[in-house]
Amino acid sequence: MNALIGCETSGMVREAMRRQGVDAWSCDLLPADDASPHHMICDVRDAIKAKRWDMGIFHPPCTRLTNSGVRWLEERDLWDELREGAALFLDCLNADIDRVAVENPIPHGHAMDLIKVPYTQIIQPWQFGHGETKATCLWLKGLPPLLPTKIVAGREARIHNMPPGPDRWKKRSETYSGIADAMAQQWAHYTDLVTQMELA
Repeated sequence: MNALIGCETSGMVREAMRRQGVDAWSCDLLPADDASPHHMICDVRDAIKAKRWDMGIFHPPCTRLTNSGVRWLEERDLWDELREGAALFLDCLNADIDRVAVENPIPHGHAMDLIKVPYTQIIQPWQFGHGETKATCLWLKGLPPLLPTKIVAGREARIHNMPPGPDRWKKRSETYSGIADAMAQQWAHYTDLVTQMELA
């Protein structure tokens, strides 16, 4: 099985998938943080077309799509950037791949008017072993909802309260290791399970 992890530089999901035996590759316009040889520096849309993928897990940029940035649309006239962001999101969601997951924070109403597809579920880091809150939406195609693996009591809004800095955007966008592990453990062999059920 192979998988494309789109718009990822941390390698968190890529490496979790590879530990499960998946031939997983990440791609982004930036190099991989871990200098992995399993990373493509390119537009995610080019990576989607590069080969036939069994699974795609995408983290398209959310800057103009989420509630945290909605106030700037009018103030800074960023409507074109909103449309570009929504178009990239839809290119990921509608990729010609049988099993797709697209991850983004909760979108604002203007973004949903363009995306038009409701998210499948909302997950939180505290459902996967991290004592933090960060509501994250998953749009799923051909994959089951992600099940919690370790619910913890401590819940801090660390990401929301992160101080300003040049790398703040990057740190805010990294996938939590517990969520990456859950994706790998629950989805890496989902193709095999479906095939077995279809043949039974």
